[in-house]
Amino acid sequence: MARIGVEQTLTDVQQELQAKGYDIVQLNNEQDAQGCDCCVISGQDQNVMGIQNAVTQGSVINADGMTAQEVCQQVERKIGN
Repeated sequence: MARIGVEQTLTDVQQELQAKGYDIVQLNNEQDAQGCDCCVISGQDQNVMGIQNAVTQGSVINADGMTAQEVCQQVERKIGN
């Protein structure tokens, strides 16, 4: 299953993705994003973690204003499931 990095403040998103069987990695620093197929950020501090500076080859999803279900749909589209 795909490895998804999720900012630690997005617990509802983490739970939703775990329920769908994804391997979840909490993003505490930019090294955590390495090896992830996709990363979900809150959008509140978009570039603090450096994810947008190409730390990961995977897609980055800004969850600002989205429900956990909408974020899961975006993840599925990005990773092709």
